[in-house]
Amino acid sequence: MTKGDKIKVLLIDNHPLVLDGLKAVLETFDHIEVVGTAGLAETGLELACQVRPHVLLMDINMPKLSGIDAIELFKKQIPETRIVMLSMHDSREYISSSVIRGAAGYILKDVSTDEIISAVETVADGGKYFSSGVFDVLMEGEASNGADPLTPRERDILSLLLAGKANKEIAEALGITQATAETHRKNLKKKLGIATTAGLIRYALDHGIQTKTT
Repeated sequence: MTKGDKIKVLLIDNHPLVLDGLKAVLETFDHIEVVGTAGLAETGLELACQVRPHVLLMDINMPKLSGIDAIELFKKQIPETRIVMLSMHDSREYISSSVIRGAAGYILKDVSTDEIISAVETVADGGKYFSSGVFDVLMEGEASNGADPLTPRERDILSLLLAGKANKEIAEALGITQATAETHRKNLKKKLGIATTAGLIRYALDHGIQTKTT
């Protein structure tokens, strides 16, 4: 976008009241234009490809396709669009997963109007934005585990890889789908800058992660 352009924003949330509220708030600002709303990630992706928003505000917990899982689809089809995740949850795992997949921001739904506008403006300008509550969670996580970059679930995945488990066995052990197990493995490679599963196993050995057999 060029200087003076309105910031085009697309909203995706499966709660109509949330959508209406966000739309009403954003439309009170002259430099922001809401170019569409959608109740599902799939519908939002189709719409986004048509309207090419500068910023996408997307809920995390949605039916069919979650906001987190949708991030990579949006990044692939409309890479120029900057994504800000909306959530009621300040879970470190949610936040980390969003960032790993390419979100430029993460804000809690109970933040003030000023924070929402700041998030939109910051990411539209190429920056990243985390609401104060989210930033606090990330910092607490860093302090509590000695700056360990891994979530507890990611450590479990590494432990099972160290034990020689395949995706199917990992999924059974952790009560997740095989596709989710594969996604965790890919995310670990991306987060740690490691290209192979053998590299992940070497990382686990080097960092004292214990074998998990069940």
